[in-house]
Amino acid sequence: MTRRTTPPGQGGTGPRVPLTPPARGRDHGRIVAGADDGECLDAPGLAALEQAFRQWAEEAPRPGVRLSRQRILTVFLLIRYTGAKLREALSLDPGRDIDWERGVMRLGGGAQAGEAGAREVQISGVLAADLRAILESPALRGAGGAVLDLDPGFVRRKFYERAQAAGFDKRLGGPEMLRKARAVELLQGNVPLPVVQAMLGHVTPTPTSAYVSFSPQDIQQVARVFLDREAQRGTSARNAFYGKVHALREGDIQARVELATLDGLRVVSVITRDSVGRLGLRPGRLISAEVKAPLVSLLLRQPGAGAPASSFENVFAGVVEGLTLGVVNAECVARVSDGTQLCAIVPAAWAREQGLKAGDAVWVLFSSYAVVLHVD
Repeated sequence: MTRRTTPPGQGGTGPRVPLTPPARGRDHGRIVAGADDGECLDAPGLAALEQAFRQWAEEAPRPGVRLSRQRILTVFLLIRYTGAKLREALSLDPGRDIDWERGVMRLGGGAQAGEAGAREVQISGVLAADLRAILESPALRGAGGAVLDLDPGFVRRKFYERAQAAGFDKRLGGPEMLRKARAVELLQGNVPLPVVQAMLGHVTPTPTSAYVSFSPQDIQQVARVFLDREAQRGTSARNAFYGKVHALREGDIQARVELATLDGLRVVSVITRDSVGRLGLRPGRLISAEVKAPLVSLLLRQPGAGAPASSFENVFAGVVEGLTLGVVNAECVARVSDGTQLCAIVPAAWAREQGLKAGDAVWVLFSSYAVVLHVD
């Protein structure tokens, strides 16, 4: 069978997706456990597999079969969107472990000795609505806390079957590979590494930058922002930093705001004092910072060279991940040291003259006046 990571009919076999996005600066491959060849489904592949699961559940010929398929679909959605382990999903009691009001799910409550304990995972409003609709359907109504008490081997077989039916290698549909695919999807969507680690249940120190510390509640808040945006599909995740206000200095008309990200980068923005009041900015408040691609500049970075002297307040070391050359302009995507993906629109002639290509080390620069702040 031909191995696909993208849906059939959408680009053939498609690119193979590594478990670790390139140029993140650390060994992020250890965010998920298990040995494999480094390939997993990409976002379109996950969407195609999800559609295959939903169609399969809807086409059940009898009530008993429909009940079984709805339970399998629920387990799939849990792993696909929360990164839960199979045993965590199967031990979930929806009535006990899901706080519908807060949009939080409790996973790992039955963890064995020596393993990570229970954790709270943020879920999007869309996922919460889907789960409630399934769990309250006639097929599952009245099943109680044992609704997901299924045989793990049976669940694995059904996952493999659905993957093959969707045109993928069955291994790519296994629970562990889905968990890994979700981690990659989140990282490639600019979700900060500490947030992904917390979602997957990895025991890590509380993220602390050189400027400000982040509590578990802060991490959940950042996760909620990302998941809501992902569910709405309304904005691009690129060129967006998330963190806390580290410093705020107000002048007569304008104010200088420093944001510290979870991994310690510092982003500077200059806004009006009126904006400070309207946003309710203060040191320690969680905010996001965005910059438009045409306002981002690039310079090639030489080995061992320090940051270039310039009037730009925001200068970050990065690595080019992708380049699209047009007639007039070129779109360059670079990833900086904290994992944030930044897109820059630069003259195509300059890109050709420099021989710019994926893997090149660059400096990513933008002015403090180009940074727009948001309070989510």
